[in-house]
Amino acid sequence: MDIEFRPWQRGDEDSLTANANNYNIWKNVRNRMPFPYTLSDARNWISYNQYMSPVTHFAIIVDGQAVGAVGFELKEDIYCKNAEVGYWLGESFWGKGIATEALQWAVHHIFSNFDIHRIYACVFSNNISSRRVLEKAGFVLEAIHKESVLKEGLFMDECIYSLIRNK
Repeated sequence: MDIEFRPWQRGDEDSLTANANNYNIWKNVRNRMPFPYTLSDARNWISYNQYMSPVTHFAIIVDGQAVGAVGFELKEDIYCKNAEVGYWLGESFWGKGIATEALQWAVHHIFSNFDIHRIYACVFSNNISSRRVLEKAGFVLEAIHKESVLKEGLFMDECIYSLIRNK
């Protein structure tokens, strides 16, 4: 299996739509990711990312197809040395170590290219697989925010994981 990470580009729309249009993914991500995920959503996402500088959103490419995403947000003000990282992967690619590899790649990319001290991720407490991905990548559970997330009308706990730059 050939895995790479690169900026989103035109031509990724069909595989992005095929993988992102999945309730089992959507139920574990923020509501800003639409569901159902349409070809129009994919076009808008790719267009949004075409002129981003610096590039902070990357496609996870497996055997030439965009099957997921890994990205980060550089924080501002007193949080200016923080980056929040996030990822998702098409369901047919779960359990193969791809998400862990993507997260490790993102951590290396962030620490190598930005003056960031701390990378963190927010994950729903019931998303055990994603929590394991974070732990395998060296992230440590920092906090559990009780009933801080409202998804599909239900309050859920959110787990905050972090990784501090090695000194």
